Amino acid sequence: MIRVLIVDDQEMIRTGLRTIISSSPDLEVVGDVGDGFLALEYLDAHPVDVVLLDIRMPGIDGVETTARIRKTHAPERVKIIILTTFEQEENVYAALSAGANGFLGKGVGPVELIDGIIDVSAGGGTLSTAAAAAAISRLAETPVQRVDEPLARRFEALTARERDVVVEVTKGLSNDEIAAAMFVSPFTVKTHVNRAMAKVEARDRAQLVAFAYRAGIAPSS
Repeated sequence: MIRVLIVDDQEMIRTGLRTIISSSPDLEVVGDVGDGFLALEYLDAHPVDVVLLDIRMPGIDGVETTARIRKTHAPERVKIIILTTFEQEENVYAALSAGANGFLGKGVGPVELIDGIIDVSAGGGTLSTAAAAAAISRLAETPVQRVDEPLARRFEALTARERDVVVEVTKGLSNDEIAAAMFVSPFTVKTHVNRAMAKVEARDRAQLVAFAYRAGIAPSS
């Protein structure tokens, strides 16, 4: 059972998220709190697998809360998904840089929300389409001046198919879109992505994209 903590300053949002998450037999909402300070206190006293965290809150926002969580809770132990209506690139990039494992807009459907939590808990990373586009836009507008050779050598361990999939991921495409373009199943794409992340030691999909840019294998804009 995956233990989820909901952090949002709006009680109505917390109630809705609790209802959706509790509908999955694989997930359990162990708590819901209204701000970042309460989230930190809760994590100090209770075991949690995934924190579903709003980015705009009174007190300390989601980016600062993420940074503070990461000081005492490693990404392998506590996963963080930023959930918000604001998917501008500065928010996405700041949250991912602070140590978030995924980023979803509040407009995602129940299935995508549940799948995202399960995927992140299993070591993957989830990015909504808008969030992926924002993160990739930020990376693409700052061209790499010099290829990170040690990182590039990690990508040499990828098979040709895995490398092709990674290139498609750097374009901001979802697994379904990549699957359609490559005439394979979404499950096959997900398997390639997960194997690529493991080989290059990327903690999630967003970091895989960042690594690909630094290693010089992402297509130029």
